[in-house]
Amino acid sequence: MAEGDAGSDQRQNEEIEAMAAIYGEEWCVIDDCAKIFCIRISDDIDDPKWTLCLQVMLPNEYPGTAPPVYQLNAPWLQGQERADLSNSLEEIYIQNIGESILYLWVEKIRDVLIQKSQMTEPGPDVKKKTEEEDVECEDDLILACQPETPAKALDFDISENRTEIEELPPIDHGIPITDRRSTFQAHLAPVVCPKQVKMVLAKLYENKKIASATHNIYAYRIYCEDKQTFLQDCEDDGETAAGGRLLHLMEILNVRNVMVVVSRWYGGILLGPDRFKHINNCARNILVERNYTNSPEESSKALGKNKKVRKDKKRSEH
Repeated sequence: MAEGDAGSDQRQNEEIEAMAAIYGEEWCVIDDCAKIFCIRISDDIDDPKWTLCLQVMLPNEYPGTAPPVYQLNAPWLQGQERADLSNSLEEIYIQNIGESILYLWVEKIRDVLIQKSQMTEPGPDVKKKTEEEDVECEDDLILACQPETPAKALDFDISENRTEIEELPPIDHGIPITDRRSTFQAHLAPVVCPKQVKMVLAKLYENKKIASATHNIYAYRIYCEDKQTFLQDCEDDGETAAGGRLLHLMEILNVRNVMVVVSRWYGGILLGPDRFKHINNCARNILVERNYTNSPEESSKALGKNKKVRKDKKRSEH
C-alpha cells in the first residue's frame, strides 16, 4: 500500500469510528472491506415524519482528492428536490476538499428534512416540550456526575473570568462504560490556554483511582480568536492512536475551548477495536451532555474557514 493510501485509510477509519460514536444505531455497516455504509436520517429521532437513507462508499482517494460515492434513498425524493439536495452535498464537498465531510453531509440532510417537516406541519409546541425534557434530563446527569470543583466555580462574571483565566476550571465526570471487565470514563473541562490543560491533568491525577488507570487518553482544542486558528493536541498515554482518534472526533463535532480525558481501567480481557468505540462514545456523550456540540451550520463554516491548525507540541508516537 502506498504511503498516501495508508494515510487515507487511517483517516477513513477514524472518521468511520467517529460517525459510529455520534450516530449509534442510525449508522450501519453494509460492507466493511468495500467501505460501504448507510445512515438513516430523520427530521426527529423520537417522532420521525420524514426519513431518508444516505448510502456512501469511500474510495481510496477520500478524503484527500475524491468525494464519497453516494446514493440518496427515499420514496418521496424526486425531481428538483433530489437535484437540489445533491447540489447541496456536492457544494459542501467543494468547500471542504481534503476534509472529512460525512458528518456535514448527514446534518445538511437532517436540516433539509427538518425544514420540510416545518413547512408541511409546523409544530412549535412539540419543539418546546422536547427542549424542556432535554433540560430535565441534563439536570439528572449533573446530579449523577458532580463536578470536581464546587458549582460556585461556574459563577464567575465575564470580566472576572478574563482576568483569572489561569485558575483551575471546573471538571465534570461522565458516566462510566464497562465491557468485559474494562471500564472507560470521560472527564471534561473548559480550557482557554495550555497552562489550564496541565492544571486539569494535575488535578485529575490527585485522584488515586484516575492516577491508577491503565491509560488516561486526552485531547483538547482551544480557539485563538486573534489568529482564527485552533491550538490543539492529544496524548495516547500508551493506547496507540487513541489520542488522535479522540481529537478527530472533537474536530468532526467542531468543539472548542474544551479538554476531554478518557480513563481506561484494563480488566485483563483484550477488547480489540471495541476499545476505540468505547473511548469515542464516552467522549461524545459528555460533550453532548455539557452542550459543547455545535449546529451543523457552525460546523460547516468552521471547517471551511478555520482549517489552519497549529499543534502545541509534537504528537506522541507511542
